[in-house]
Amino acid sequence: MPSTHPKTYSPTPPRKLAFIGLGVMGYPMAGHLALAGHRVSVYNRNPAKSSAWCQEFAATAGASSAPTPKLAAQGADMVLCCVGNDEDLRSVTLGVDLGDGNRSTDGAFAGMHKGAIFVDHTTASASVARELHAHAKTLGLQFVDAPVSGGQAGAQNGLLTVMCGGDQQAFDAAAPVAMAFARAVTLLGDSGAGQLAKMVNQICIAGLVQGLSEAIAFGQSAGLDMPQVLDVIGKGAAQSWQLDNRGKTMAAGKFDFGFAVDWMRKDLGLVLDEARRNGARLPVTALVDQFYADVQQMGGGRWDTSSLIKRLTRS
Repeated sequence: MPSTHPKTYSPTPPRKLAFIGLGVMGYPMAGHLALAGHRVSVYNRNPAKSSAWCQEFAATAGASSAPTPKLAAQGADMVLCCVGNDEDLRSVTLGVDLGDGNRSTDGAFAGMHKGAIFVDHTTASASVARELHAHAKTLGLQFVDAPVSGGQAGAQNGLLTVMCGGDQQAFDAAAPVAMAFARAVTLLGDSGAGQLAKMVNQICIAGLVQGLSEAIAFGQSAGLDMPQVLDVIGKGAAQSWQLDNRGKTMAAGKFDFGFAVDWMRKDLGLVLDEARRNGARLPVTALVDQFYADVQQMGGGRWDTSSLIKRLTRS
């Protein structure tokens, strides 16, 4: 049975943590950890972002930055991470690929003490999660894949949903810490299960947004008052988070609400690669991925994912 830690956790004792990756998700996640009383050392490829984070959280105990993942991780009980993709993740854990079959020696794993836990919040492949879990074990470390759902607003408000794969002992230690920025943290199985669950999440979102796009475009073509229609159908069987939070902004042509089309295409690429491995048939997901490619060609790579409707309403 899945193990779930609802957000009724009592505050955890202050821990020495590191956080790697201060993008739109990682920056507020690391901030919540600092505000919860943990001593947090951060690393970001752009040192200016690390400096800005330290200035913002200077009043918290032990907020600091480090020039490499290895130095950020030194002495930390737990290292948390949210970077872009599989190779970014390998770079910050194992060291940067030097192109000659070797890697640099400044990855986080090289700085962690035995028994420390690496918690990866990147949306990455299940295969890289299993690879790094196995590598961590050879070093006496623990690794949990823990991708998140909830978008930029969820990160800022500390209301993310965290889907985990890994060992029970590591999960039990990591979950109370992650509750600083989460509403729920759930262990779904062995290493890689968290990433597979995030893929299920993205499949659901892709289909929902395309259906909502077609519905709104249809209603607009029919001359309906779409904000009123969305209010009505939101009280019935068509209700969804996407309808409640994106329906009216889609109807108004506003697409600046966080999770970008470029990132969704990266995620759907992971989904479709995994489907080729496990034999799952995803005809709608593959089609929506191509629709997102159309949005990119329209110049909408940084629009949020609800911009699918632009394909249907452009003149």
